[in-house]
Amino acid sequence: DAGSKSYMWVYRTGEFYRDTPIVLYDYQKTRHHDHPKEFLQGFNGIAACDGFSGYKALAKEMPGFAIAECWAHARRKFADAVKAKKRPDRKDSLSADALKMIAAICHADKQLKELDPQERQVRRDKEVRPLVDAFFAWVHKTDEDKTVYMSEATRDGIRSCINQEPYLRVFLTDGEVPIDNNRAEGTIRGFTIGRKNWMMIDTVSGAKASAVIYSLAETAKLNGLNPYDYFVHLLTKQKIFQSLLS
Repeated sequence: DAGSKSYMWVYRTGEFYRDTPIVLYDYQKTRHHDHPKEFLQGFNGIAACDGFSGYKALAKEMPGFAIAECWAHARRKFADAVKAKKRPDRKDSLSADALKMIAAICHADKQLKELDPQERQVRRDKEVRPLVDAFFAWVHKTDEDKTVYMSEATRDGIRSCINQEPYLRVFLTDGEVPIDNNRAEGTIRGFTIGRKNWMMIDTVSGAKASAVIYSLAETAKLNGLNPYDYFVHLLTKQKIFQSLLS
């Protein structure tokens, strides 16, 4: 019904994919993990994603499928904890320490961005992995130390990192895998901004049509095309238009 809550899923090629990048939007009524399971049937590889528990279920159910969780999401709970503290205390908190270590990890990995995957993998082992190991050693030690006082928000951040540790480490195993899923987050942002303007899509067919149009427009932009000119080209070339309708 109009006004009911539903979801737009987004899939895209990875950050280090150098050929023809693709974005696909997929409208679904729910956030159940069966939707990406159906969409990703036959896919073997690693998906960079946020901490949604449904992705972990997929990794257990689909042979050859693995997930790499996002370090930008891992830092959010610590950032929220720092913001919640009174300003003079912000620099001296455990969450601030966590943010500094995560920033060092992300900075070190960013320096390897322009390398080919094989070289990036080698350099990650030498330069990034020790920082990740040190961070998780600190996380576990802090969590186990009963004499350390921390806010509930900071404890949530530490416990979350402990629970996600195997998935946060996956990027270290493959030079093709990014350290975060910021590209996907950025891709969905245009849709969420548009949603504020049109308020709602009140039919399923309209939502599916929007998914198709957004997929075409965003993929065109990623490939250096002007979306307006691209759509004019498609819609004024009769053979192309007929193939789209079929």
